[in-house]
Amino acid sequence: MSEVVQLSSAEKALFRESLVKFLDAEVEPDYEKWEKAEIWPRELWNKLGENGFLCVDLPSEYGGFDASFELSCVVVEEISRLGYGALASAVSVHSDIVAPYILHLGTEQQKLHWLPKMASGECVGAIGMTEPGAGSDLQGMKTSAVKDGDEYVVNGQKTFITNGQHCDVIVLAVKTDPTQGARGMTLFTVDAQLTGFQRGRNLEKMGLHSGDTSELFFQDMRVPADQILGGEGKGFANLMNELPRERLILGVGCVA
Repeated sequence: MSEVVQLSSAEKALFRESLVKFLDAEVEPDYEKWEKAEIWPRELWNKLGENGFLCVDLPSEYGGFDASFELSCVVVEEISRLGYGALASAVSVHSDIVAPYILHLGTEQQKLHWLPKMASGECVGAIGMTEPGAGSDLQGMKTSAVKDGDEYVVNGQKTFITNGQHCDVIVLAVKTDPTQGARGMTLFTVDAQLTGFQRGRNLEKMGLHSGDTSELFFQDMRVPADQILGGEGKGFANLMNELPRERLILGVGCVA
């Protein structure tokens, strides 16, 4: 994996300036309209990727800039500072939650398949944890995955999922062994094109209206066993290991 490149103060300032110019040109004119429509066009993700504002701290072999986490913080900071809270939340989930899960836990095949497309904006990421009956109590989740040959059959549902309407890949938390509590949880990378996956309604919210926060449903969805992320039964531990970065990037947006 390539080494992290430490940008100079001038380079970081230039990146920040380029981002602000992009937001002024591509987001500001339509953001109020998107807030009323409660969703922005899918093409915005492509534009963000084409201009280099997604997954900036990924290694270059996976489409990133080899930058430090600081540059990713700059992206969320500026989007939040300018008042585009829904966009900041969506980008942070995509770039700072979903992409790191795949980078840190994925096989080389998983990383090469998903990460370059996430960096380019061709693919949008979501993470499926919260459930209607369990909230964010991960040990109480009911969505199950039962092994059947070289596949797992997934049934259940998730709710309050950021990027739910636009997502192309989902890091999905499921129970592979309900008798083992936290040790029975497993993560998968799920292609949104799989048969048995269905997007539910785009939920109405008190704020962050243009962000697509959705219900997701899984009915006899067959996921290849090679899409397990980080090992069977290790999902809860992996979620806890990634939590510090998630909380930090959320804090950046709040402070901005």
